[in-house]
Amino acid sequence: MEELNDLLLQRRRKVDAMWEAGINPYPNDFRPIHTSADLESQYGHVENITEDPTRVFTVAGRILARRSFGKAAFIQVQDRKGRMQLYVKKDAVGDEVFEKFETFDIGDIIGASGYAFRTKTGALSLHATDIRLLTKSLLPLPEKFHGLTDVETRYRQRYVDLIVNPEVRDVFVKRSRIVTLIREFMTGRDFLEVETPMMQPIPGGATAKPFVTYHNALDMQLFLRIAPELYLKRLVVGGFDKVFEINRNFRNEGISVRHNPEFTMMEFYQAYVTYEELMDFTEELLCHVTQELLGTLEFTYQGERISFARPWQRLTVKEAILKFGSIGAKELDDRDLAYAYAQRLGIDLPPDVGYGKLITEIFEEVAESKLIQPTFITAYPTEVSPLSRKNDHDPEIVDRFEFFCVGREMANAFSELNDPLDQKERFLAQAAAKAKGDEEAHYMDEDYIRALEYGMPPTAGEGIGIDRLVMLLTDSPSIRDVILFPQLRKEK
Repeated sequence: MEELNDLLLQRRRKVDAMWEAGINPYPNDFRPIHTSADLESQYGHVENITEDPTRVFTVAGRILARRSFGKAAFIQVQDRKGRMQLYVKKDAVGDEVFEKFETFDIGDIIGASGYAFRTKTGALSLHATDIRLLTKSLLPLPEKFHGLTDVETRYRQRYVDLIVNPEVRDVFVKRSRIVTLIREFMTGRDFLEVETPMMQPIPGGATAKPFVTYHNALDMQLFLRIAPELYLKRLVVGGFDKVFEINRNFRNEGISVRHNPEFTMMEFYQAYVTYEELMDFTEELLCHVTQELLGTLEFTYQGERISFARPWQRLTVKEAILKFGSIGAKELDDRDLAYAYAQRLGIDLPPDVGYGKLITEIFEEVAESKLIQPTFITAYPTEVSPLSRKNDHDPEIVDRFEFFCVGREMANAFSELNDPLDQKERFLAQAAAKAKGDEEAHYMDEDYIRALEYGMPPTAGEGIGIDRLVMLLTDSPSIRDVILFPQLRKEK
């Protein structure tokens, strides 16, 4: 810490000296014209470069490294596109400029002009003809930031993480590309992108505990949304047959490698289709994104080889339990025997737990983590699916699927419940559960019931977790690796 304070003091003295000499250490009159990518695209493939001082590149970036040789120096500079090497020679830039250059520190942001050449070792470089300081860095970049064992420091100081770790920058470039590919896919299929309220008088669309806030002017309690579902379905009632939204949800839950209280979803609804058609649609969408991003449908996640080659595996909840658990079909169909099995697994459930909830808990315990390759799980119990349409042949289950990969839920979809009487009964059951202490149970939403009473066409909808998808396609082990500023505890 003492060493850091000394370096900070030294750099502040440099800033003071610049001001005293009439030099602004933070000018705003330099405009870069080119990037490191431009230099690479024009000369990266040229082995023998004919040096031409008239073909000038004008660039800007942050100094990451420096090697000095008396009257010359090589510096590594990073801009938004990557890194490049600059060669700064006293004879080329002049005595006055070189004298100022010698006061530059690693971390400073500079602007420079120069022409392309290759060093004796063949490294593509820019031979500077002019260089100037654009921003003085007061804090030095940590030399071993990449090797820090305290990953929380990297998340907390993401700005430094992005400066010194190219692979981190690449993750967020890919994240942006993934969202763009999804958006282009959806709009290309005539879906309308919309925005629905982030603050809602009644939270709905998922089983989760909401964040609570208060609006003073309206004198009313509001909730940060846990899902956009009920508002998107109101739009389907209003005649928007194909809608989607890419935006944030907020759930007042724990933090883990898979959970952040603020996260991004893409949720969409389409009239006149079923959940079965959405399985095909999901395969098409995610295969398109993967192929465009990675150039292949096969990739590695945390050492596991994943193939998105179609078709993907499809199992019911019970089929998955029988495949991965140690229970027979007759035992699973018997509520009391299934409850005894859950107890042997160490699942903590009250004796009066419903059969649907019981089966779901067993599935999550014995099967979910085993679903490594892309898999659709169907036939969820009605009891745990308050917004899904009941199956025509078996009212104990609903027309719903969840998509799993690498042992994680990536998407949730179902044929929507559009019977207002059935929906009201399920809301009342959820309200009763909430009254008994279930903080994640749905609230009663009378206005949504009213919307359904006007008539919602047969509809299917789906939510896809963007953060988890980015984790999968960038081989990132934690959700905090793919969120620029994840939620953290207070800094000590």
